[in-house]
Amino acid sequence: MIQRRSFLTGSAVFTAALGVPINAAITTVAEGLKPVPLPPPISQAERLERIAKARQLMQQNGIGSIVVESGSSLDYLTGVQWHRSERLTAAVIPAQGDPIIVTPFFESPSVKETLAIPAEVRTWNEDEEPLKLVADFLRERGVATAPVAFEETDRYFIVDRLQQQLPSLKAVSAHSVVRALRLIKSPAELALMQTANDITLRAMKHVGERARLGMTPADYSAAIDAATSALGGSPEFSLVLIDEAAAQPHGSKKPQITKRGSVVLFDCGCTVHGYQSDISRTFVYGAPPTAEQRKVWNQVHEGQQIAIRAAKIGVPVGTIDDAVRAAYTSWGYGPGYKLPGLSHRTGHGIGMDGHEPAYLVHGDPTPLEPGMCFSDEPGIYLPGKFGVRLEDCWYMTANGPKFFSEPPPSIDRPFG
Repeated sequence: MIQRRSFLTGSAVFTAALGVPINAAITTVAEGLKPVPLPPPISQAERLERIAKARQLMQQNGIGSIVVESGSSLDYLTGVQWHRSERLTAAVIPAQGDPIIVTPFFESPSVKETLAIPAEVRTWNEDEEPLKLVADFLRERGVATAPVAFEETDRYFIVDRLQQQLPSLKAVSAHSVVRALRLIKSPAELALMQTANDITLRAMKHVGERARLGMTPADYSAAIDAATSALGGSPEFSLVLIDEAAAQPHGSKKPQITKRGSVVLFDCGCTVHGYQSDISRTFVYGAPPTAEQRKVWNQVHEGQQIAIRAAKIGVPVGTIDDAVRAAYTSWGYGPGYKLPGLSHRTGHGIGMDGHEPAYLVHGDPTPLEPGMCFSDEPGIYLPGKFGVRLEDCWYMTANGPKFFSEPPPSIDRPFG
């Protein structure tokens, strides 16, 4: 039993449901929503293509092997979905031949459940050193003296303890392999991201159009998560900010409640077979927008369009941020990242992680290529008043950028 306000539909009444089981209230929110058809998950054939490309990139860059521990890159390459802990689970992929998975003996049955490529699973017991298994494997393959590349999120203890096993270890970054692969999304990846975005937008619209006086961020978040689940997505995050808190891009712990004329900001995402969405919408509840609210909303809407017009094949992605920031400065915001204005980057890469390279931020030199995916979220924040963020993700094609979700037409139709 949870004592909190609960969002109840049917009669479309938001009540103080003290003593009502929260699960019952959340279930009611999602009534009438049916799961959408989901594309298939990434196939074994596609993962094998990734491994083959990884080998080619390793050979081109003089790398003998790469080490990838638990996380999205391990899933990307091998299908293994495993949490990080003090116990190492990782893939070791040589420039030639099949990879191995190193994992604790007692975890190996669970790890094997998601392994999606041919790979030997080598196990270690609690009193053994897992990095010795890695070193022994590299010696077997004849690449122990070649550079070993580590995925960018690998923890330091992995490098340190492998160095103890291989004193002559030459540790290098695996950016030229793993990042290069993950930057460019395949048609199958784009299809999963499209579905994730479709689900998130429908869930946000469903809840946003049922907003009521007195709702808190927690009420909205619970309702959006319930709607997302009903539609077939796995909720990832549902950030909701009201009034002054909307001027703090990642939120505030201060009490917030919906009043007539409140600015309400949704920033939500879900996953579909491991691929993410990220959408933001801002609306005014229960009263016509003020002139200032409408002005700022329209400026953010134009900021999104400036960003998408600047997205051209071959341009450094940081110049997209520059184009937006130049316009904002001409409108009296900033300059640069100062407030009032846009205090964060214009966008981020997205795929299996909600935030991943490259970034729409001043100075990022990554050339824009077909298959890259980004958010477009040039918010404007007025401290002490409110903030507006509109966010839609897009991907680059040979013919220009294409949105996964279309930006809303106006503050009067915030969900399209």
